Amino acid sequence: MKSLLIAFVSVILGSDIVQAHPGHDDQEPLEYVNFPFQPAYRGPSGEVTADAIFSGITTFAKLPWVQCLGKERHVPFDIAFIGAPFDTGTSYRPGARFGPAGIREGSRRLTLYGGYNVPLNVNPFKSGLEIVDCGDIPVTPYDNKWAIHQIEEGHKSLLHRKAFSPLGNDSVTGERLSPITLDGVNHPRVITLGGDHTIVLPLLRSIHSIYGPISVIHFDSHLDTWKPSIFGGAPSPQASINHGTYFYWASQEGLINNGTSIASIFRHGAIRTTLSGPEDYEQDDLSGFKRVEAREIDTIGTDGIIKRIRETVGDGPVYLSIDIDSIDPAFAPATGTPETGGWSTRELRTILRGLDGLHIVSADIVEVAPAYDTNAELTTMAAADVLFEVLSVMAKTPLGKVAKPPKN
Repeated sequence: MKSLLIAFVSVILGSDIVQAHPGHDDQEPLEYVNFPFQPAYRGPSGEVTADAIFSGITTFAKLPWVQCLGKERHVPFDIAFIGAPFDTGTSYRPGARFGPAGIREGSRRLTLYGGYNVPLNVNPFKSGLEIVDCGDIPVTPYDNKWAIHQIEEGHKSLLHRKAFSPLGNDSVTGERLSPITLDGVNHPRVITLGGDHTIVLPLLRSIHSIYGPISVIHFDSHLDTWKPSIFGGAPSPQASINHGTYFYWASQEGLINNGTSIASIFRHGAIRTTLSGPEDYEQDDLSGFKRVEAREIDTIGTDGIIKRIRETVGDGPVYLSIDIDSIDPAFAPATGTPETGGWSTRELRTILRGLDGLHIVSADIVEVAPAYDTNAELTTMAAADVLFEVLSVMAKTPLGKVAKPPKN
């Protein structure tokens, strides 16, 4: 007994630990991992290729967490992720208030091997841009009117700041780039994690304050331009603002260019909803939208859809809104109003990569309701991967243009 006690004490006091486990000479010492967040693997030049993705708080793609709406409001950035946990404007299945948290969970492995986007030939996390996760906008679940105000003010608080990085020069001509904003200031971009699609109305109000009437690319299985009298708006004025009418109000308020300029500069994609009647398309036309039905992918393919979008939108500032239900529920079941016959995750990601070069000033992904997801996190993972494509496109194209010389 005494000899056993001496052996035990010698191990505790620092004798060779390996000797206590004969036959395990290659065993790592207990202190090998000094900190929970210590990188596990590094590449030839020392960069992290696989981090401890399960440790620490869960931010989007393990980005730095900055309390942008609180004590760290002075910290500058180029692109910020912000959550808008709101779902009391939905018409079918609630639960998108948990979307921001779910999307972050689904994004954990985006930087597992470094974050390099092969098709777009860019690593947005190493592009030199300051990219952060600002957490969530505090949103009340009791008062829709006040919640919409909170979302607008929270988004505007981020958008009105000055970007961390200068615009630099045009990659082709070498000339100095000028901001495309109304005030001539280089503002950051904001990617919003919804939330149901109602949040886009306050987001567009915020965008309008910097860019004026904006072009919109909208991926969704539904039109979302319904008149309030048709889509749930009869009981009260507040009921008229919901996830099926927000584009109607955006058009009425002049937040989006409704086709009164040279050309309509909007585009719906993945539309496949049933209608109250043909007049729904008439209202959609009046709101300035052009449609790509989901089934058209069978005839014109992803290249044809990309071509239509680019021809319609042009090279002006663009807002991108993505409803996760644009993806077929076979690939993304966790959404508020699922519609069969949609695009695959691969098809949507291909189309998003086809937007490379557009001036996407901000974006959102909405209607992710994790409670209806599988244990494999199919929907939240798809949402995160979709935003990875959006982030990559943003990283490649600065929000500036070469100033045109004055005409003689």
